[in-house]
Amino acid sequence: MRSRSAFRGLRARTAPVDAPPAGRRAAAPTLRLVADDRMGWLTALLVGVLVIYLTVPEGFDYTVKDDIATGSAATKMVWIGMLVLSLAVLAWRAGLAWLLASRINRFVFVFLLLAAVSVLWSIAPPFTLKRVVRLLTFLLAGMAFAVVGWHERRFQNVVRPLLTLLMAGSLLFGLLDPELAIEQSAQSELMGAWHGLAMQKNSLGALAGMGALFWLHAWLAGSGARWRELAGGALCVTCLVLSRSSTSLMATVFAALLLLLLLRSSANLRPYMPYLVTLFAALIVIYSLAVLHLVPGSDLVLSPITALTGKDQSFSGRTAIWEIINAHIAERPLLGTGYGAYWIGPVPYSPSYTFVTHLNFYPTQSHNGYLEVVNDLGVAGGLCLLGFLVIYVRQSLELFRADMAQGALFLALFFQQLVANLSEARWFLSTSVDFAIMVLACVALARALLNVRLLELAGSAAIRSP
Repeated sequence: MRSRSAFRGLRARTAPVDAPPAGRRAAAPTLRLVADDRMGWLTALLVGVLVIYLTVPEGFDYTVKDDIATGSAATKMVWIGMLVLSLAVLAWRAGLAWLLASRINRFVFVFLLLAAVSVLWSIAPPFTLKRVVRLLTFLLAGMAFAVVGWHERRFQNVVRPLLTLLMAGSLLFGLLDPELAIEQSAQSELMGAWHGLAMQKNSLGALAGMGALFWLHAWLAGSGARWRELAGGALCVTCLVLSRSSTSLMATVFAALLLLLLLRSSANLRPYMPYLVTLFAALIVIYSLAVLHLVPGSDLVLSPITALTGKDQSFSGRTAIWEIINAHIAERPLLGTGYGAYWIGPVPYSPSYTFVTHLNFYPTQSHNGYLEVVNDLGVAGGLCLLGFLVIYVRQSLELFRADMAQGALFLALFFQQLVANLSEARWFLSTSVDFAIMVLACVALARALLNVRLLELAGSAAIRSP
């Protein structure tokens, strides 16, 4: 039986108000969604705290690499508070939350279940459990955000200002304390690169790239004042350039071109958009395999990327990391060694310590989101990731047909992450602010599709009513 709370916020307006001419049927009621703003500020604040805590290290201590293992009691209480608050909001809106869950990409739940069960075979069970709880918090916070205060542009109206605020804070931080906000390393790749409020330059670049896409989308969709869109976009692009993150720059340019194609193409081209999006995805898969040298002719395939990014075909030493990770995957190829159990720090009892002995540094991640998932959860995890990607694209295209501007935004963010994960690990990473935002996008996408369906049902009911 369908919950009545699912229709909360729906109102019908009939038009025209005058009686119809003789022999002509009255117009059907026009339905629209009305935002339910009660406590909407609370779930917006919840998302803000989540993003900030994933971005800015505790006490501005930029020597800490993993706050899950080293966070203070206060930080842990904040995370527990976010989890409890999310559960309370979902209990309050249980009917709508249940309907929303039925629309969310099912592979998010499958991955969470697999990650939780991997505690049984994990090589570091306490770390696996902590990371599963963190990932669960991403999902529940996203669901709480989507069931309270929702309207059709709520996702970007909350996330875009938040990212812009972080960029403004990063610029100010760099001007006030350059030694802390700008890399002081003598390495050519790091020298002079800004990380701002974020932990690393690549993190700042990733957030700046997302912010730039949000502002470009606002410009193309005509959703605000032009001066504000220009100023916000310029701020994000400035941080993107200062970060010197070639991965983020390439991913953002790629996604921006797709966004322009989706929202500025001719009407004659729009029926072919699903095929073009599929082609874009296929290209990313080809490059993913080429990066890992799993297809013949990799050098030829990779030459355009290396020319754009300025990297050699070792991707700044990443191929050496991938070789070690592939060797570890071969030890337990089906189920991996447990979610989040590999990168627990440069300690001798961890298999990841081999990077210290062989490469004389500890990278903290696989620098490839696809390898990272397979390393943790084996082929089973890789299939979950593949399922997640396919369903996300399918849902985005479904929304694109109903709401072109909104569907294009979700697709642009998705393709940015597809490219970024070629050389940075972000998919299903419990310490990644990028993936936290993608979980939020995944839930917002489900809520948008749910609204489309509810409007269809309510419209049918209004037409049938006398």
